[in-house]
Amino acid sequence: MKPALSVLSAAAVLVGGLVLAGPAPAQPSFTEEQRREIGAVVKDYLLKNPEVLQDVMVELERRQQETQTAARQVALKDSRKQLLGSPRDIVAGDPSGDVTLVEFFDYNCGYCKRALADVRALMKNDPKLRVVLKDFPVLGPESVEASRVSLAVKNQLKGDKLFDFHVKLMETRGRINGERAIAVARELGVDTAKLQRDMESAEVKQAIQDNVVLGDKLGLSGTPAFVVGDEVISGAVGIEPLRKTVAGVRQCGRAVC
Repeated sequence: MKPALSVLSAAAVLVGGLVLAGPAPAQPSFTEEQRREIGAVVKDYLLKNPEVLQDVMVELERRQQETQTAARQVALKDSRKQLLGSPRDIVAGDPSGDVTLVEFFDYNCGYCKRALADVRALMKNDPKLRVVLKDFPVLGPESVEASRVSLAVKNQLKGDKLFDFHVKLMETRGRINGERAIAVARELGVDTAKLQRDMESAEVKQAIQDNVVLGDKLGLSGTPAFVVGDEVISGAVGIEPLRKTVAGVRQCGRAVC
């Protein structure tokens, strides 16, 4: 069911279109009394034909979707270097792969934990796939702490070991904060004193800020969110939609050929 506010907004759009249709006059064309009369006519029409509001809402949503899609495509193009080549991200799979899948994730996101199995399966079955993992801590201060550890760990762990850290931390049960993330890093032989110093660096804080700003530009509303070519896929959608999108980009450079 549509929220009441949306219906009222649709009515306002309809009223505005009826009253202000055509070029705006240099001077007001209606008196206050005439405006009240027009409003009464419009109200009466809507009460007798409420289905018009549904038509207005459909058109409004279509236009909003078009605007959002256009803005997202511009953001994808303008942010390509940051999206694919930031030195602060975890890179898994084939570093020189012909197709890159980018995932925005949060260590406390249950859907991200579910999607991890899909990403690992894709990597196993597609040796040419490059995977970029972007910390996008949107679920509170504990998530920010975990991301700071993850970004700082990159100064000590490389390649498969760095991805192993990501997997172990993502598979950790319960709420993940800085302390639990440091414990996982310690298990992998990280110097925790250095790690804690690196966590406080301006570089780590800027990396998180950059990812948040990038996510906002792309219109991301949660995690996980995947970017492949010109497509943004929101949510833990399963392996098949991701596989098809990767195949499309590999075949013709676009998500849908």
